[in-house]
This record gives sequence, structure tokens and C-alpha cells, in this order.
Amino acid sequence: MTRDWHPGSADPAVSAIARTETLLVALDFDGTASELVTEPMSARAIPAVKKAIADLTALPRTTVAFVSGRSLVHLREIAEHDDESSIVLAGSHGAQYWYPGESGADAGVDDPDRALRDALLEELAPLLSGYPGVELESKTFGIGIHGRPARQEVEREAFRVVDEVFARRARHWRRRTGDRILEYSSRDEGKDTAIAVLRERTGATGILFAGDDVTDEDALRVLTGDDLGVRVGPGETAAALRVGSPQQIAELLEVIASERAARPE
Repeated sequence: MTRDWHPGSADPAVSAIARTETLLVALDFDGTASELVTEPMSARAIPAVKKAIADLTALPRTTVAFVSGRSLVHLREIAEHDDESSIVLAGSHGAQYWYPGESGADAGVDDPDRALRDALLEELAPLLSGYPGVELESKTFGIGIHGRPARQEVEREAFRVVDEVFARRARHWRRRTGDRILEYSSRDEGKDTAIAVLRERTGATGILFAGDDVTDEDALRVLTGDDLGVRVGPGETAAALRVGSPQQIAELLEVIASERAARPE
């Protein structure tokens, strides 16, 4: 049962995750750390989320990660992430990773479906040029089609055309839909994979995962009783808590940071 969380309200699940011995805070980016925007590469974490993340990463046995469907190279750009960052990145729905102090090389250089992806982009570009507001994105392991700037009837027709192309040329690729985005990927990993990998890597005794879209439910469904799932905005969800916006995510993270800093060692 999902319940609403409001700033200033006490919640035992929030206090429990704040007190866990080794904490991983894993956040989707678009619509969770950032507001949703019409131009995909203009997304940036809101200032309040940036501050909350800085407060969390300053604490012992506490790791923050962005878990996104974005390719790693694009995630690093929108997260304003450099080689000195302490934030872990999981890109391409858990097919790519960057860890502090390690190489952030693009894991897609040897992708066997890269030539097929390029051929699909070449076919789709002129087709989608007839659908105003629909944008085509090249991803490391696939292709994204963004419909947010378009009228919804235009978006629906564009997505139908894309589906026809993939049914003919790449039926084996994984299809995902989200908030006004259609994505095809040559890889099967989902955000559930990212949660498993990051749990093992960090030794987390508790994970807070927050996301706003359909693909985030893969991660929310694999959380355990020691974890806490948060849904941002409306929609059916497996999360225990729901907040209304990235601003409220920031407020929730600040509560966790404050309680965690005050816990006895």
C-alpha cells in the first residue's frame, strides 16, 4: 500500500532507512532529480536535490547513485558529473556503470548491434521528420523517441511508425515506454539489474530508490523489507511512499541526511 509523504511528517520507514548501517540512495534522474523538460539534454538536477545529495555523500557509509535509462555519456552530461564526483552512475537501464576513482569508459564500443542501431537511425530520421516535435535520440545500446514537445496525436502516430520499423528490422530488441518516450534497446538489463549490482558493489544494508516512471517500477519491485521505494508523482506503483515533485524528493533526502547525521555511531 502506497502512502503519501509530506514534508514535516514523521514516518517510521524514513527513520529506519536513515538509520541503516550502510545506505545506498539510488535516484532516477529525469522527473526525480530534475524537472521534466521538453529538450532532453537540457535536464539538470534542481538546486535543492544537489544540496541534499552533497549532504548525504558527506556522511560515512552512505552512497548516492543516479540510475537512468540515459546512455552513460549523456547521463554524465546532464548530471554535470566529472571524474572527481563521488556519485555513482548506472546508465542504459543498468548496462553501464561509473564508479568514483575508476574509468568511466563507454561500455558500448564493442556492442555487436551498433551497426544495426546506426542503420535504424538512418531509416528513422527521415520518417520522423514529418512529425513536428518528435525527437530521435541515439543511445549507446539503442534508440529513444521523445514525444514531449509534440501534440499527443502526432506522438502516437510517430510511435506507431517506429514500432513498424522495429517489427520488421529488430524484433528481438527490448521495447520500453515511459512518460512520452518510446525506447528500443539491444540489451535486456533493467533498473532491477542496477539495484542488484549496486547492492552487491556497495554492501548496502538498505536502499532508498526513487523514480517517477514505468521503467522505475523494475527497481521498485525488487526492493526488500530493509529498503524504501519512493514514487514521484502519480501512477500505479510498487513504492511504499509517494511524493509530488523533485522538490519534495529533495526535502525527503534532507530529512534522511539530518536523521542519519544525528544517529549514534
